[in-house]
Amino acid sequence: MAGEFGEVLRRLRTAAGLTQEELAERSEVSVRTIRGLETGKRTNPRMTTVQQLANALALRPREREELLRAAVPRGQDGEQPAALEPVPSAEAEAWPEPGTEADADPTGAPTDDGPGDPPAPDPPSTALHPAADPHPPSDPAEQLAALVTARWQREEEQRQVQDPFPLPVRWETAPEALTDHWANILRLPAQATAHPLGLDGELGEIAATYRRIPSRRLVVLGRSGSGKTILALRFVLDHLRTRGTSEPVPVIFSIGAWNPTTITLRDWLAAQLTRDHPGYAARGRGRESLAAELVESGRILPVLDGFDEIADGLRRPALEALNATTLPLVLTSRPAEYAAAVAETDVLTAAAAIRLTDLTLDDLAAYLPRTTRKPGREDPDANAWDPVLTALREQPGDRPDSPLATVLKTPLMVALARTIYSDTPDHDPASLLDTERFGSPEKLEDHLLDNFIPTVYRHRLHGSSSGGSHPGFDADRARHWLGYLAHHLTGLKTPDLAWWRLGNGLRRSTRTLVTAVLLALAIGLVDGAISFGVNGRVTGALLDASVVGLLAGLMFGFVHWLTYTAKGKQAAPSAVRLQLRRRPGATVWTAGPRLVIGTLGGAVFGFGYGFVVGMVITYAVTSDLSIIVHVGLVDGLVFGSVFGVATGLTFCLLGLLETPLDIDSAVNPRSLLTTNRGTVTTQLLVWAPTFGTVVGFGSGVAVDVLQGSVGPLVWTSEAAALLGVISGLGGAIGYALTLTAWGQWLVLTRIWLPLTGRLPWAVVTFLEDAYQRGVLRQAGAVYQFRHARLQQHLARHHRSAALHDDFIAPL
Repeated sequence: MAGEFGEVLRRLRTAAGLTQEELAERSEVSVRTIRGLETGKRTNPRMTTVQQLANALALRPREREELLRAAVPRGQDGEQPAALEPVPSAEAEAWPEPGTEADADPTGAPTDDGPGDPPAPDPPSTALHPAADPHPPSDPAEQLAALVTARWQREEEQRQVQDPFPLPVRWETAPEALTDHWANILRLPAQATAHPLGLDGELGEIAATYRRIPSRRLVVLGRSGSGKTILALRFVLDHLRTRGTSEPVPVIFSIGAWNPTTITLRDWLAAQLTRDHPGYAARGRGRESLAAELVESGRILPVLDGFDEIADGLRRPALEALNATTLPLVLTSRPAEYAAAVAETDVLTAAAAIRLTDLTLDDLAAYLPRTTRKPGREDPDANAWDPVLTALREQPGDRPDSPLATVLKTPLMVALARTIYSDTPDHDPASLLDTERFGSPEKLEDHLLDNFIPTVYRHRLHGSSSGGSHPGFDADRARHWLGYLAHHLTGLKTPDLAWWRLGNGLRRSTRTLVTAVLLALAIGLVDGAISFGVNGRVTGALLDASVVGLLAGLMFGFVHWLTYTAKGKQAAPSAVRLQLRRRPGATVWTAGPRLVIGTLGGAVFGFGYGFVVGMVITYAVTSDLSIIVHVGLVDGLVFGSVFGVATGLTFCLLGLLETPLDIDSAVNPRSLLTTNRGTVTTQLLVWAPTFGTVVGFGSGVAVDVLQGSVGPLVWTSEAAALLGVISGLGGAIGYALTLTAWGQWLVLTRIWLPLTGRLPWAVVTFLEDAYQRGVLRQAGAVYQFRHARLQQHLARHHRSAALHDDFIAPL
C-alpha cells in the first residue's frame, strides 16, 4: 500500500498530466524510483529527490509544501519533528540546509536508502556553472570542479552518449566474495548488526548509489565493453551537478598508467592532476603544490578507471596500496582481473561492489531503430534493424544465443554496429545474421572492429577544432598510423597517448642518435651560414660547420643520453611560463640551485668543446703531440670557464623569469603543446642573447685573466663577437632540441617518425581528426583509444602486417 508521500506524488503527477516516464525524464529521477515511491516500496526519499520532483512538476508554493511535508517522517505522536519542518523561504526550498539529515529516520532506524545515510549535500556551487556566476571562484577546488565539468560535458557530446539517448547501463550488487564486510562498508561500531545494501540501479542513479555507501568506496565491475568508462563519466557529471561546496571534486584517472612500486598513490594522483592542469603545479599555502594539497586534504575524489589495464604483476601491489589508504574512491575493472588480485591479497577495504549487467533485446529494440535515418514516405515504418531484431526474438529459447545476440549484449559492440550499419545506409545489418560467415562471437567482434576504421574514415570532416580544414586521411594509411600508435602504447604499457612520449616507441639508442644527428645538422647549418657571412669563404665555412656541428652533436647527444636515456626518462612538458616584463611575485625555482647546476654543466661542456676544438685546429698546423695536447687543455680551460659562467647565469635568469601557469591552462593535448612551444620560444629569446653576450664578453675577460699564466693567448674582438653569436644561437638550439619536451617532439615526432613512415607529417591534425571521428578520446592532456579492445585489435594487426609488409619500418 502506498504511503502518504506516494499518494501525494501520484495525485500531483496525475494533475500535471504526466506519466511516470515523462516525470522521470523531466526530473532526472529514474522511473524505478518514482514507481517505488508511488507504490510505497520506497519510503523516506532523499530531500534532493523530492526537490527534483517538485521542480519537474512545477508545483505552486502550497503544493510544494504539501509534498515536502509528506516526505518528512512523522514521530510516534504523528507530528513532524521540529528540526525537519519545511523551510519557508523560496531560496531555502531549493536545497535542504547543509548538515541536516533530511533523509534519516529521527529514531535512528535504517531507511530504504541504507543504514547510516550521510547528510544531504550542501547546495551545489555556482562555480560549476560559470555562465551564471560573473565572478569566477578563487578556491582551487572550485575552479577545478568547473574545469572538470566543462571537460566531461564536451567529452560526453563528442562520444554521442546522448544521441539519441544513453544506452541502458544497469548493475546489480556484486558477489559477496568481491565485497568487504558490510559492517566495514557501513562504518558500524563493534557488535552492531550489518544489513547489506540493495545497490541495484541504472545509469542515472550512479551518483545517488555512491552517496548511499557510508564508506564512500565503490568498485564497478564489468566485462570488456560493458560501459564502465561511460558510467564513470556519468558519475562525475552527476556528482558535480549535485555536489556541495564541502564535498570533494571527482576526477577521472586512468589507473592503468600507475606503477605502485615506484610512486605512491597520492603522489601519482598529484602528478596526473598536474599533467592535465599544469597550473596546479604552483606552490600552495605550504611547500607543496596546489595539486598535492588538494589530494592530501581530501578535496579530490579519485575515479580510478581501468584497474584491469595495470600490468599483470602490478595488480596485487596496486590493490595493497589502495588498501593502505582510506581515501574515498571509485574503482572500475573487469571482473576476472579484479578477482585474481583479490585472490592474491584481499578485497578493496570498506568497498562495496557492483557488477554491470548485459543489454537485453528490449534495449536493442528501443535504441537501434532510432539511430538510423528516417525512411522515405513509401514505407515510413520500415527500418533496417527490424529484420535483425525479429530474427533475434524468434530464436528458440532452448538453443544457445546466436553470435550476434551474444555480441550485442555490450554497449561497445552496439556502438560499433551502429557506426557501421546505422550511420552508413549502404550497409545492411542483416548480414550480421550470417552464421556461416560469423560462426562465433569472436569472429563477429573482429568483423566489427575491422570495419570500424574504414567506416569512420569514409567521410571528410568539415573542420578541425582549431578552425582549419581537414586535409582528409586515407583509411588504409590511417589504419597503419593508428596501428603504430596502438603498438607504441602496448610497448609502453600505458593507455595514455601523450604527445611528448610518442618518440619513446623508438629504441633508446635510436632516440639518442637521431637527436644528436639532427642537432648536429641544425647547429652546423647555423655556424656555416654565419661563418660564410663573416668571411665569405665557402671552404672555410663548410669546414668550420662540419667541425662545430659534429662536436655539438656529440656533446649534446651525450647530454641527452645522460639526462634521459640512461635514466629511462623523457622530457616532460613545462609547468611554467616566462614573464619578461616584470619579475613574477612567486617563482617555482630559486636562483642558487640553477646557478650551481648551470655552472657545473656548462663548465664540463665548455672544457670538452674547447679541448677537442683546440686539438683539431692545432693538428692542422703541427703534428707535435705535446703541443696539440697543451693547446687543447688551454682552450678547454678558457672555454670551460666562459661556458660555465654563461650557462649558470643564463639558467639563473630563466629561473627568475619563470612563473606558474594559470590554473585553467592546458586542458587538452593541443593547448598543452601550444603552451610548451610558447614557453620554449620565450626561453630561446632569453637564452640566445644572454648566453651569446656572456660568452662573447667573457671570452675576452678570460683571455686577459689567463694571459701569461698558461702561455701567450691570441684572441681578437672579432673572434669574440663571432663566438658569442654562434654560441648564443647554437646553445639555444641545443638546449631546446635536447632538454625540452617540445624540442624532442619536434625532432622525433614531427621529423623522424613521419620520415620513416610511422606517422603522418601533420601529427596533431591527424590525432584531432581521429578524436573527432570517435577513434580516440581525450583524457585531459592526453589521448586514449576509444576502448582498450580497439587498441589491442589495432596493435595485433599492426604487428602482423609488420611481418609481411616491407614498407613498415621495424621498431
